Amino acid sequence: MKHQVWKDAMNEEYESIMKNDVWDMVPRRKDKSVVTSKWLYKIKHGADGSAEKFKARFVVRGFPQKEGVDYDEIFAPVARYTTIRSIIALAALQRWNLHQMDGKITFLHGSIKEEVYVEQLEEFKVQDR
Repeated sequence: MKHQVWKDAMNEEYESIMKNDVWDMVPRRKDKSVVTSKWLYKIKHGADGSAEKFKARFVVRGFPQKEGVDYDEIFAPVARYTTIRSIIALAALQRWNLHQMDGKITFLHGSIKEEVYVEQLEEFKVQDR
């Protein structure tokens, strides 16, 4: 985190979160559990093996939450490689055109009924919240 490339990557992620209105800053509640967060870092490499992009992702560590208290169900959208290979094979048989894209950032566009309190990011802390 001492290198400017990682600071820039964290700023880009934070600005995207704020632009997409992902959360509201509220005073910390004593009667609610608060989940912590951390940064994940990844270097994307080019075809020649050189560092092409430095990415930082903000993730919430939900493991201290308890089922039935803090949440009722879990949903994690994943695709198995066998599914991806099947779709590619089907596309080849049907002579469909395939396109690949790399999304810069994605957010789940669902609504949740539970209130989730997340500890502030140390690097972007708002003092009165």
